[in-house]
Amino acid sequence: MRVLHISPHPDDELMGAPATLMALRDAGHEVTNLALALGREADHERRRAELTEACGRAGFALRIVDPPILMSAGDDLLAAEAAARDHIAAALSGPDPPDLIVGPGPHDVHHGHEMTGRAIRDVLAASDDSVPWWMWAIWGDLPMPTVVTALDDERVSEITEALSAHAGEMERADHRVQIEARTRVVATLAAEKIFGFGAPALTTDRAEVVTEVVRRDGHWLLGAPRALDALQPLANPRPLRVDAWLNAPSPRDLANGAIQ
Repeated sequence: MRVLHISPHPDDELMGAPATLMALRDAGHEVTNLALALGREADHERRRAELTEACGRAGFALRIVDPPILMSAGDDLLAAEAAARDHIAAALSGPDPPDLIVGPGPHDVHHGHEMTGRAIRDVLAASDDSVPWWMWAIWGDLPMPTVVTALDDERVSEITEALSAHAGEMERADHRVQIEARTRVVATLAAEKIFGFGAPALTTDRAEVVTEVVRRDGHWLLGAPRALDALQPLANPRPLRVDAWLNAPSPRDLANGAIQ
């Protein structure tokens, strides 16, 4: 299976759903990170080198959009979103289209994550192919997670070792701390958020979650609740439409007063 991770920034490939991507990699699936941007123009050279090293450590193939999309605060974000749509559409229609897309959702608060999530949503909605989309969240929350990946301390060490390649960004804000803390919190909450309140607790003390949606007959359907089976990761979705949620204004829209 070909897995395409859509990364708004260098380091998102190791912050959004790294344990899930690594589990798929270990099961023999081809994992490619499509990096849409390299941060601010002044940092491109550094961040390209860090990203290349990080993906090498993580065992992910890497494709960097050339020229990188400019999606930092102050850039033309409408143009950036249009460019993201074009590159994602090209990946879907290329000679080796992905069987699964992993990337941010459209409600992840950070403007670059949200525009990337909208771009993924819009491209998949316009496509004839029902490629599953697994959404992660870093700055926001996933109110309806569907797939949980268990991990252990060894996997956390593997993730943080790869993330350490993004040295400039870790010096600015050390997101390795977030990986350490988030995986423990998610393990406490995931069972009930995915399988229903009152469900038995997970047997692992570390976990990661994504929300799966699949486009069918003009609607977005929510994925089946399950623990990740990396050898057979895909499943038929539930007949539960989530169009309204995916197309709803984001918290960022509300906070910026875009919605009255």
